[in-house]
Amino acid sequence: MSQADSLPLVQIHADESCLGNQFQGRANPGGAAGLVEFWDGEGWVRRDYWISDNDTTNNRMALRSAIEGLRALKRPCRVRFVSDSQYLVRGMKEWIHGWKRKGWKRKGGPIENLSLWKELDRVAARHEVEWEWVRGHAGHPRNEYANHLAIRAAKEQTHSGGLQPSDFVDWLNQERDERERYLDFYEFAPPGQEEG
Repeated sequence: MSQADSLPLVQIHADESCLGNQFQGRANPGGAAGLVEFWDGEGWVRRDYWISDNDTTNNRMALRSAIEGLRALKRPCRVRFVSDSQYLVRGMKEWIHGWKRKGWKRKGGPIENLSLWKELDRVAARHEVEWEWVRGHAGHPRNEYANHLAIRAAKEQTHSGGLQPSDFVDWLNQERDERERYLDFYEFAPPGQEEG
């Protein structure tokens, strides 16, 4: 078993929101949020986090969703980080390595949101992170839940102050009861953790 395999496995499903992008000359409040999950041997343990900013962009909040989620983990972990932001996922899988080799520079001019990229690089270095993209608003319940948290944070301009007990199961049941959504979503233990 490698050292990475001995680390606890955590899933983070994150999303971001920026309200009023279509308007110019006014503040665009934003939110970023995530659902943190791990299997404790008997079931899923879930925590939520969310942050807000009174004037921001989707890209900035996507980066902050990753920074806040990874920073909230108290010890090094193997992390499956899932986001519908291609900017975030492609940046961490493809672009950042070249930027770092070139002294945080790129051919096309300054790197947008450079301070956030550097901060995310530092925070992610503690963990073994697998970055995964999913299509947004395509029926992925965990992604839709993170979106729900991010929009609420943007509208209410609230912060969770760290990881909080998750409302994912209650939200999921409400979606099933009121909207008949996610009726085919079943939860299983992660591979290698099956019961029995």
